[in-house]
Amino acid sequence: MVFQGSSALTLDVKGRVSIPTRHRDALVSQVEGRLTLTRHPDGCLLVYPRSVWEIKREQIAAFPMAARPFQRLLLGNAQDVDMDGAGRILVAPELRAAVGLTREVMLLGMGSHFELWDAAEWARREAADLAAGIPDALAQFSF
Repeated sequence: MVFQGSSALTLDVKGRVSIPTRHRDALVSQVEGRLTLTRHPDGCLLVYPRSVWEIKREQIAAFPMAARPFQRLLLGNAQDVDMDGAGRILVAPELRAAVGLTREVMLLGMGSHFELWDAAEWARREAADLAAGIPDALAQFSF
């Protein structure tokens, strides 16, 4: 499964978000709609297919003690969710509050997983990232 692209979505009053159809079919067929959500240090939520998360979880659990704060952030906030029959997932109130998700959100495909951002925060972050220019780490990359 490789996820890419962005989708403007809306959280409903219960905190559910619909996974776009172009991703939903792959998630249902490959992981039976089973996902894991957790916090990212950048201020968004990470959304992993469960099989991918299980590998990441083992990597995170093996972090050295010096990285304990990131273990707490990633493992301590992880929540398993299942897509319902309409292709929606419930984003727990604790996770919504932790990253400031409001009604309008953006789902970004990041290859093996997704990032879920508050739409206004994503717009601010993207503008700041673009204004900062291309990082030195990408100096050899050609578009």
